[in-house]
Amino acid sequence: MRITIVILLVCLLNISILKADDDDIDEEITIDDAPGAAANIEKTNVPLMKSTSSNIYFEEQFQDKSKWPRWVKSQAKKDGVEEILAKYDGEWGFEVPQSSAYSDDYALILKSKARHHAISTQLSKPFDFSTSPLVVQYEVKFQTNQECGGAYVKLLSSDGTQLDLQQVTDKTPYTIMFGPDMCGVEHKFHFIIRYRNPNTGVYTEHQAKKTTEPLDSYFTDKKSHLYTLVLSADNSFKMYIDNKLVNSGSLLTDMEPSIIPSKEIVDETDRKPDDWDDREKIPDANAKKPDDWDETEPKEIPDESATIPSGWLENEPPMIADPAAVQPVDWDDEIDGTWEAPRIDNPACKDIAGCGPWTAPMVPNPAYNGIWRAPLVDNPNYRGKWEPRKIPNPEYFEETHPYKLTPIGNLALELWSMVDSIVFDNFLITSDQSIAKQYADQIWYPKSVLEGQAISAASESVIDAIVKATKDRPWLWAVYLIAILLPIVILVVFCWSRKSSAVKSTDGIKKKTDEAEPDSTEQQLSSGENDEETEEIEIDEQQMKRNVTSTAGKDALENDDEGQEEEEEEVNATETSENTNKSSSPSASNKSRRRLLRKE
Repeated sequence: MRITIVILLVCLLNISILKADDDDIDEEITIDDAPGAAANIEKTNVPLMKSTSSNIYFEEQFQDKSKWPRWVKSQAKKDGVEEILAKYDGEWGFEVPQSSAYSDDYALILKSKARHHAISTQLSKPFDFSTSPLVVQYEVKFQTNQECGGAYVKLLSSDGTQLDLQQVTDKTPYTIMFGPDMCGVEHKFHFIIRYRNPNTGVYTEHQAKKTTEPLDSYFTDKKSHLYTLVLSADNSFKMYIDNKLVNSGSLLTDMEPSIIPSKEIVDETDRKPDDWDDREKIPDANAKKPDDWDETEPKEIPDESATIPSGWLENEPPMIADPAAVQPVDWDDEIDGTWEAPRIDNPACKDIAGCGPWTAPMVPNPAYNGIWRAPLVDNPNYRGKWEPRKIPNPEYFEETHPYKLTPIGNLALELWSMVDSIVFDNFLITSDQSIAKQYADQIWYPKSVLEGQAISAASESVIDAIVKATKDRPWLWAVYLIAILLPIVILVVFCWSRKSSAVKSTDGIKKKTDEAEPDSTEQQLSSGENDEETEEIEIDEQQMKRNVTSTAGKDALENDDEGQEEEEEEVNATETSENTNKSSSPSASNKSRRRLLRKE
């Protein structure tokens, strides 16, 4: 009980000291770090871009609440899935993210998980690829660890008519799909186009080659990341994350499958002729089996020259029953079957050539020929390996300018996600890359710096915080040492004293069954000093026994019960006192016994 109370008091003392230190450390972080680095720092307003350039086809910072209604949530259902999952009922919200670096940085947030989500909006004006380049840029932040789902955008194809945004599904035609996607350990950064074949009018999907850059950190660091696509009239594409080039290539050579089909294709109707001989070698028809060819001879025969080794015991088996084995007591023949002793190597065969029946070793048979087969010769009718013929590909077209894609009229987020709280912000579609760079520098970059400082401050270790706190206040080291050493000292002292007491008690009290131990030096000295006293006690005891014996009789028998009980209690008390204090005070116990004898 006392240990528990001491430990609780020490813990309360440490908690109080460390709590005071934590408050000091938090105060220091607030003063030293940049604005927005910690949760208790006053946040600034989000920077705004106000560009009136005619090269902007769509811009959305979500700061103008009057524009939020232009984002339309889909009410459609997805084909080919269960009814409970078919509806696009995923929730969206226009809110300030929980981990926002700014006080009023509204964004579009995907708010539910394990649902289909679709929301879209119309561009300020269609992009028809008559200008170059096409620049698509937006921000994504995963506020929780991503498990499976996408955060890509779709630029919906435009045919000149008004698209019903409430009916947007995965089947809604798009021209470009761009952005991050992951599931499990597979991380992707998509750039997919749907290209219309000018000969057939059929749309096919073509995906950019995979990047070799590691992408996992963009899904797990809980920071806002900027995704940028630049598609130019020279058919080149460049893909950036946080203004860093992570993938690039050409629409003509780096899309899978290729946008330009092959000139020829295999004729699926072509069949191999029945008389087509594609055997390069054939058996010689003129060859004959020799008359002396014997196919009955075996491949190996016993060696007739071999003899049995000296010392070989043919009558001794190689294995015998273990003579030392005994049938288990619980063995049941009806259940376990007839018991047999385990077999061991025959000791009689240990140091000899062998035991058991001897057979001669096998050797190759010189008369062996095997089955006769005619030798192979060149096939005079060989026509080569057959392949189906190639025909002109009806889908082939010559195209040196695939940049000219289907015009774009709308932007959509059509997603499935197993996590919620995905933040989308600062959408920009333009034909001027310098505008996109300006948006990145003035909006995304300051936000990224602040978020990095906040994450760094939040993840700062206790040791780093302590070192930082003691940098300007060295006296805090004394507080930390006291907080650490004080409980250790108290526990050591308390436990050591308990241990010493326990040892003394154990040495002083011995059971009747304990073996006799040699006296220590102190005990020997003590016993030497009291030898005379001990002898007197023994003499008194003998004299008392004689007196009791001689006077035993009626007088002794007529003693009342009360006297006897007092006597017994006094003797018991004396014996108990002797046993308890034997090691510490032998002279005192002797005096008590002497007084008792005199009284009797």
